[in-house]
Amino acid sequence: MEKNVLGIIAEYNPFHNGHLYHLETAKKLANSDYTVLVMSGNFTQRGSTSIVNKWTKAKMALQNGIDLVIELPTLYSISSAENFASGAIKILNELNIVNKISFGIETSDIAALNNISKVLIDEPKEYKSILSEELKKGISYPKARENALILYLNDNLRYKNILNNPNNILGVEYLKALKNTKAAIEPIPVKREKVYYNEEKIVDDFASATGIRKMLSNKYFGDIVKVVPRSTYDILRKETELGNVVLDVYRYEKEIIYNLRKMTIEQISQLPDVSEGLENSIKYAANFCNTIDGIINIIKSKRYTQTRLQRILLFSLLGITKKDMNMSKKISPYIRVLGFNDKGKEIISELKNYNVKVPIITSVKKFEDKNSNKNYKRMLEIDRFATDVYTLSYKEGSLANLDYTKGLEKF
Repeated sequence: MEKNVLGIIAEYNPFHNGHLYHLETAKKLANSDYTVLVMSGNFTQRGSTSIVNKWTKAKMALQNGIDLVIELPTLYSISSAENFASGAIKILNELNIVNKISFGIETSDIAALNNISKVLIDEPKEYKSILSEELKKGISYPKARENALILYLNDNLRYKNILNNPNNILGVEYLKALKNTKAAIEPIPVKREKVYYNEEKIVDDFASATGIRKMLSNKYFGDIVKVVPRSTYDILRKETELGNVVLDVYRYEKEIIYNLRKMTIEQISQLPDVSEGLENSIKYAANFCNTIDGIINIIKSKRYTQTRLQRILLFSLLGITKKDMNMSKKISPYIRVLGFNDKGKEIISELKNYNVKVPIITSVKKFEDKNSNKNYKRMLEIDRFATDVYTLSYKEGSLANLDYTKGLEKF
C-alpha cells in the first residue's frame, strides 16, 4: 500500500473537540490517506472505566474521521504508561502499513522529549545512580524518575514543566517504544491547545475529557454540547438514557472489596504493581474499609500514587496477575478490530499482502476455534472478562458475552 497511513493511539473517553482538532491537524501534517486508531477498551490507563463501552467509543471515532479502530488489549490499556505505549506501538508496527504516528503533547519542545527518551533507553550510569538516590527518599517511582532526569539533564527550567504533564510523559513513552522496536514510523506530535489534561474549565469550545466526565456525572448537557462533536453528544445523551454510562471504577466498589477480602495475602502479592510488602497494607485496608477511598487513604503514601493504587484495585477486580502482565511485555498482541468505514475495509483487505505475523481478529468465536497460542488465549480471556465485568454497571441489559454477540461497528 503505497499510501500514507497515519496511526493514532488514544482512549477517546469520550471523543471531544480537542481530539477532533488533533486528528484533523495530524491528518494534514501527515498528508494521510488512511487513519488507524489503536484505542483502549472498557478500562483505562489511570485505573478507571471508559464512560461508554469500547464499541460505542469506536463509533464516536469512526463518525469523526478514523478509518479503522483496533482495540488495545486490556493488559496494556490498564498498564503503566510504558507498557500502554509499548503495546500500542507493537500493534502499529505489526500492521506493516503504518508509516506515521501522531499524539498530543503539552510542549512545543519536541527535542526535549527526544532527549528524555534517549536517557531512559540508554540509562547512563550517572542517571541510574541519581535515580537510586531519589528512590531512597521514599517517593513514588514516577516522581523519582522525574527528579533524576531533571538533575541528570541539568536544566530545571526546561524539563520540569515537561515532566509534570501526562501527555508529555506518554509522548516520551511513544518515542521510547518507537526507538526500542526500531520502527520505521515517523512521529508527528501535535501540541495540545487551550485546555490541558486534568483541567475542568471550558475555553471557547474546548474542554478536557476529565472535565467532560465531570459534566456528564452532573448531567450538564448544556455544557457538553459546546465541547464535543454533535455525534458524540447524541451518543452520550442516548447512553445516559439507557443507563449505560459507567462514570468511574467506584461503580465496582463492593466487587473489589469482596475480591480483596476473599484473596490471601500471597494472592494479593501476585497482583501487578504490588511490591515491598504492599500486599499486607492492602489486605489490612480491605478488611477495615467498605469504600475504595477508604482503602486508598490507608495505603496511599509518597511512594504509591493514587493512579498506581487504582490500577492495583482494577487488577484485583479483573483477576490479572504479574504473570499475565509479564507475558504482555514479552509478546506482540493480536490485532482485534472493533470497527471500520469503507476506507478501513480497504485496509483490512490489504493487510493480507503485508506479511502480518500476528492474528487479525474480526470474530472472537472464529479466532478461538482455530487459535492454539496460549498467550493469545489468556489475553483474549482477560478482554472478554473485562467486558463481562464492565456491563455489570448497566442499569438494564447487563449482558455477558458481548465480545461474541456484538458485531463490528461500521460507518
